[in-house]
Amino acid sequence: MASINPHINFNGNAEEAFNFYRSVFGGEFSKIVRFKDLASAEFEVPEHEANKIMHIALPIGKTILMANDVPEILGRTNENENRSKIVISADSKQEADKLFNGLSVGGQIEMPISDSPWGSYFGMFRDKYGIEWMVEFDSNNKG
Repeated sequence: MASINPHINFNGNAEEAFNFYRSVFGGEFSKIVRFKDLASAEFEVPEHEANKIMHIALPIGKTILMANDVPEILGRTNENENRSKIVISADSKQEADKLFNGLSVGGQIEMPISDSPWGSYFGMFRDKYGIEWMVEFDSNNKG
């Protein structure tokens, strides 16, 4: 079966955001590649972008959260887009609360975490980096 792993574009603060995510989820980065690591005569990297993240990966459960900084030559990422959200399916209400409360620090809560009309424990927010998240625990889907 295929798996889906979210990938996020940042405007120069991918490393800061991922250190924050690692502080909430735990674990270690499986990969960090900076633009300077790929610099060559064919791929020149401006000095002010050399330490920006070309690729970073944080394993979370059976998935991998990935990201990069968008080079200035490609323009800025729209940090206010709302076309997609990262959904976390927690194993318990306690885990849902921990992740919701940890990731939403400094962000904007759109729907406080609580029992939802459709039967799950659910909350929604935009974190301090502009990334949108949904956290849910559905006791009917747990074995």
